[in-house]
Amino acid sequence: MIALYVLQSETSGRYYVGSTSDLDRRLEEHRRNHTPSTRGRGPWKLVHLEEFPVLLSARRRERQIKGWKSHLKIQQLVAGKQPG
Repeated sequence: MIALYVLQSETSGRYYVGSTSDLDRRLEEHRRNHTPSTRGRGPWKLVHLEEFPVLLSARRRERQIKGWKSHLKIQQLVAGKQPG
């Protein structure tokens, strides 16, 4: 399984979007502060997950979401609404 995931900081409410072929390992890296982009900004909780057959598709979706540059659109995605 290739996963696109969205984490939300429990302290600041900010989001982190990533993709991986090993979700458990990646979440553990975030939990242990092994990821520079999320280090010291957690704890993080998984709030959204999408599965893809190949990594390229997940990375394209990751770039799309990151390109939104709007936390409101990510909040809509997490809430299960279609971002507008």
